[in-house]
Amino acid sequence: MNRSGLALALLSAVLFGASTPFAKLLLGGMPAQMAAGLLYLGSGLGLAVVLGARAALRLPTHDEAPLGGRDLPWLLGVIATGGVGGPLLLMLGLARTDAASASLLLNMESIATLLIAWVVFRENVDRRLLIGAACIVAGAAVLSWQGRAMFSTGALYIVGACVCWGIDNNLSGRLSAVDPVRIAMLKGLVAGCVNMGLALTFLHAGLPGAALVAGAMAVGFAGYGVSLVAFMLGLRHLGAARTGAYFALAPFVGAVVSLAVFGVHDAGRLAMAGVLMGIGLWLHLSERHDHEHIHEEMAHTHRHVHDEHHQHTHTHDDPPGEPHTHYHVHTRLVHTHPHYPDLHHRHSHDGHGPHDHGPDGQDHTHAA
Repeated sequence: MNRSGLALALLSAVLFGASTPFAKLLLGGMPAQMAAGLLYLGSGLGLAVVLGARAALRLPTHDEAPLGGRDLPWLLGVIATGGVGGPLLLMLGLARTDAASASLLLNMESIATLLIAWVVFRENVDRRLLIGAACIVAGAAVLSWQGRAMFSTGALYIVGACVCWGIDNNLSGRLSAVDPVRIAMLKGLVAGCVNMGLALTFLHAGLPGAALVAGAMAVGFAGYGVSLVAFMLGLRHLGAARTGAYFALAPFVGAVVSLAVFGVHDAGRLAMAGVLMGIGLWLHLSERHDHEHIHEEMAHTHRHVHDEHHQHTHTHDDPPGEPHTHYHVHTRLVHTHPHYPDLHHRHSHDGHGPHDHGPDGQDHTHAA
């Protein structure tokens, strides 16, 4: 398993899951749109500060690949589905559905992410991965189940929100070579402004007190901003299906925090969910995907080191040291090693080797 990708995906789940109980504690007295707006704005504004500080101090990560013209359609899709469509449908659903049913239905995001990755973007998803993902989602369902589920118009809105976020997660994978801080910042600012606009314009809601606003934005920065950056870096290493499955651990983290800090949750159900999720995680961690595959010639820009996939010469204009970011050409390569659907391994497994357009819009043809 790609250890960096695993650590980043789990960090994303931990940050988002741990932020949920605190978000409920801080934001219980305001409309859902106002709460969502403050959380997303905290994410966007916090990451804007990070971007500025990173550039001013020339920290090692300041040279991530910039957004290019070919990235624009993917970026607009991410913002439209994940920053606008998902939150809006969720708010409509929450207004028509009880909290227990809503929590259960939100587990559909991981399922939607995996199915879209498998069917639409043709990521390799074998039986082991499917069973592992099913165990993780089942564990999340155990945590959310309250003895009944309401399938109503509100439920359809929430399922629609999960589909939007599933699309968002997969489109974000097309952008995983680009600076994740910049992507997450733009998404946070747009989503925050849209939700705040809805709250102020249509609900005529007023801003809460300064302390509550600051607390909400701090939670949003960690649980939405930093978490999203880690999620996108996980996509870079693991692909959407696996990163989405690990992110489904977030409800378990939230339940553990609720139990430890606030004394809220059923310890028996928490233990049962932990067993199911542990089985799913083990199935994923013990996965080994290894076969001969062909990397056809390709060219793109992203942050990299000179590993076996990056054996290229430098010109005097290219940056020194590693890791570094510059436009480079991959020569044709045939080899066998364990791999996952990262930036350089989004190839077909049907024996026909169709063209796969990677996150930079270039033709990333691979044959298996």
